[in-house]
Amino acid sequence: MGDILAHESELLGIVKEYLDFAEFEDTLKTFSKECKIKGKPCKSAGGSVRDSKSLIIQKDLLAAFDSGDQKVFFHLWEEHVPSSVRDGDCVAQKLEFYLHIHFAIYLLKHGPGRPDKQELDERISYFRSYLETRGAALSQTTEFLPFYALPFVPNPMVHPSFKDLFQDSWTPELKLKLEKFLALIFKANSTPKLVTIYENGQSNKEVLQQLHQQLVEAERRSMTYLKRYNKIQADYHNLIGVTAELVDSLEATVSGKMITPEYLQSVCVRLFSNQMRQSLAHSVDFTRPGTASTMLRASLAPVKLKDVPLLPSLDYEKLKKDLIWGSDRLKAFLLQALRWRLTTSHPGEQRETVLQAYISNDLLDCHSHNQRSVLQLLNSKSEAVRQYMARLINAFASLAEGRLYLAQNTKVLWLLEGRLKEEDKDVIARENVLGALQKFSLRRPLQTAMIQDGLIFWLIDTLKEPDCLSDYTLEYSVALLMNLCLRSAGKNMCAKVAGVVLKVLSDLLGHENHEIQPYVNGALYSILSVPSIREEARAMGMEDILRCFIKEGNAEMIRQIEFIIKQLNSEELLDGVLESDDDEEEEEEEDHDAMEADLDKDELIQPQLGELSGEKLLTTEYLGIMTHTGKARRKGPAGVQWGGDEPLRRPVTPGGHRSGGPA
Repeated sequence: MGDILAHESELLGIVKEYLDFAEFEDTLKTFSKECKIKGKPCKSAGGSVRDSKSLIIQKDLLAAFDSGDQKVFFHLWEEHVPSSVRDGDCVAQKLEFYLHIHFAIYLLKHGPGRPDKQELDERISYFRSYLETRGAALSQTTEFLPFYALPFVPNPMVHPSFKDLFQDSWTPELKLKLEKFLALIFKANSTPKLVTIYENGQSNKEVLQQLHQQLVEAERRSMTYLKRYNKIQADYHNLIGVTAELVDSLEATVSGKMITPEYLQSVCVRLFSNQMRQSLAHSVDFTRPGTASTMLRASLAPVKLKDVPLLPSLDYEKLKKDLIWGSDRLKAFLLQALRWRLTTSHPGEQRETVLQAYISNDLLDCHSHNQRSVLQLLNSKSEAVRQYMARLINAFASLAEGRLYLAQNTKVLWLLEGRLKEEDKDVIARENVLGALQKFSLRRPLQTAMIQDGLIFWLIDTLKEPDCLSDYTLEYSVALLMNLCLRSAGKNMCAKVAGVVLKVLSDLLGHENHEIQPYVNGALYSILSVPSIREEARAMGMEDILRCFIKEGNAEMIRQIEFIIKQLNSEELLDGVLESDDDEEEEEEEDHDAMEADLDKDELIQPQLGELSGEKLLTTEYLGIMTHTGKARRKGPAGVQWGGDEPLRRPVTPGGHRSGGPA
């Protein structure tokens, strides 16, 4: 009780501060009146004083911004904006970068007549110093990369890369961002002490829960590793013992003593796995030369695909009925189980048999004309069903035979395009829809349809903000854009918005995700074959931008950019040739399957106690009559080798490209 009385004045002050902050005016009056009656003083928490001081600081910062006084501005900035915010908040870092640009070019924009050269040089030098120190952190960000050349450009006012800086609207827009930021920062600084105490308590509780979870997980991993260690240690001691015996045997043979087959058999039994020991002991003739070494190699060899059993057949009629009429939870678990059967099956005969069973039973209702079909699950009201349907279609599209099956119904493409543009809540659902469309773009008829549907414009709009996209979305968006740009119709679409396309692709050149570089280079190389796009690229100084990346890129990247620069400076008129390529017969798609691990990442649903899922659900509730039928796998043409020196010129998918060649 004594401790409470000792801090009573401060506690009452904290309560009063919160009531004032939350605008409980009547309650505050009653509280203050009762404290006065009882003779209990309220120690001020300093809120009103802080608010008054904050307004003065904001006013001084804005005045320095308007007058161009960078020394005063950045002195106040560093003193009153917390270092944790300046160093850790990306919004603060970006704003600070633009503020340095504002002060660097202030004399060029606002100075009367010709600016004083000495003062201008000082400002540019100050900006260069910032770029080399605090500003270096943003050097890998696409948005800011062009501004690192600003201190070295003699007349930035006429350079195309900096024209936005000298628009009349640029400074007021920056000032508005500054005002909003300062209001937010100083409001955060005036947070009532009661709120701060509560937030700290909640944060500590969450941290404790996380630490407890990490401890449990670490203990589980520790037990697993301990078991592995003990097994490896036992194998090691066994191997050392066998080695010592073999050395003794070799010494004995030098002395003329013979090694009996029984002894050799006992050594091999100790070397081989438990599963092989019994059969070795009774069925193998060790008197034949080479037997021991042959068996040892066999025990170390991986399991052959022909030894992998086929999965049980399913009752597809019952499956499809439940996919259409079952509960949303059952639908989600069935879609998950069907996908897992495809993604976890062994490549080769087992996976081909699974896929052929799906196709021959028209699992997705691609050949159905019924009003209700499995395909309609892509537009389900349930987020889990929509996502898991998108994942299953993406798994189908990862296999050449699956793409052929899906391509036979144009409705599949329309559904995917519609879902891509409408799905804004579920990132994983959109990723899988995009992944499926990107793999569709390996087929010329589907390329044509996507171009005609205006998908290029959607991709360009999406790629304007690459930092807001997941790695998967970014990579597959750029790869899809490149595949569509390889067609003349796609190039003609790009020509309609040439400036925007070139700006997007040039920004992507410096993106930190290096997986996208081959597709960016391929798209640039392709569209620059159009004279009107080349002309637009030259006008925006594309060659200077490309040469900036030559200085920083690796050898392969440099050679590809050199090809692009050569294309940029070409004077060939290729329009006539471009118009004719859509009339060519479709080349048979290269037969490459790329089943990426992302298909099974971050599962949305988990089975409850006693609930069936995965293969157990399929084989318990939907077991069918054995109907496996072998089918000769469609053989595509030999893969066309891509030289890493040149930009890509054939449609690819990221999974296939990473595996070593075009898909």
